[in-house]
Amino acid sequence: MAGQVIVVVRAYPSEVLENLEPLVKKVEEKLPKDRYALMKWEPVEIAFGYRAVDLYIVMPENIEGGTEEVEDIVKSVEGIDNVDVVYISRLGP
Repeated sequence: MAGQVIVVVRAYPSEVLENLEPLVKKVEEKLPKDRYALMKWEPVEIAFGYRAVDLYIVMPENIEGGTEEVEDIVKSVEGIDNVDVVYISRLGP
């Protein structure tokens, strides 16, 4: 059985948003449930009221291309300008 990793993907909205929840819901709907699970999310203050959102996503560690697929999925969501992986760690033994 393959292990799992948690990846923190920072998504940068294309505009200043007061409420990030609708954007997070769009991401969650696009993630294939058989491979990815959004565990939690947190807003991140960038500057002058602009906020990004950190998405904590659990995924299998053996996916070909590593985090590339999940980054592409998040970036494809309407309203997201760019993404960065800010953290990745293996879960469990």
